[in-house]
Amino acid sequence: MVRLSYPIAMEIAGNTAMWTRPDSGDCPVSYPAPTYSAVKAIFESVAWGPGVEIIPTKVELCAPIQYHSYCTNYGGPLRSTKSIKEGNNYQLYATVLIDVCYRLYAEVVPYKDKSRLPESAVQWDKKTTSPGHAYQSIFNRRLKRGQCYSIPTLGWKEFTPSYFGEFRDTTQVLSDALPIVIPSMLRRVFAKGYGSPVSYVYDNDLVIRNGVLEYPQRSENYAQ
Repeated sequence: MVRLSYPIAMEIAGNTAMWTRPDSGDCPVSYPAPTYSAVKAIFESVAWGPGVEIIPTKVELCAPIQYHSYCTNYGGPLRSTKSIKEGNNYQLYATVLIDVCYRLYAEVVPYKDKSRLPESAVQWDKKTTSPGHAYQSIFNRRLKRGQCYSIPTLGWKEFTPSYFGEFRDTTQVLSDALPIVIPSMLRRVFAKGYGSPVSYVYDNDLVIRNGVLEYPQRSENYAQ
């Protein structure tokens, strides 16, 4: 029997994190834990390949949740046309998390819809008898060496990690933490994967229990 799913895991920590709640408007507030798509992006920053699908399964919180006020001079593309033309920035206020540490878990499966894959990925897929297993080996090797495809971030680009890599023996999961209910959490913006159009998907009624947030599994992610 051919195995289709392969587990991967890593740890990441940093001084500041921002998992933006889209309902918090122009003064964004962070979710208490990383979103599904944020975890997926962190894994992909270590080893990226459109020939496989990374499916986050859960995150373990390894540091107390601490909110903190944050202000920055924003000069990005979301400014008004007039501000961009005149080179004006504006102050952006946010509520971020500080001193975070997470253990992330995911499964790797072959990508179902290969019609949108670039030619290089199609050729890689044809030469690989088990894409998920190949990706798992590449990922673990790169994680051990400290290599990455792009620098992992804790939400916003300026929030780089102080550590990412294999699990550390000194890290402890907050197993005695009180439950935290998340009524709604943005799951994905590009719901159908690589090259797909924007399509917002939310997970509802999530609970961080004993320091663990499990992402609901959806059958459309898995190859049949």
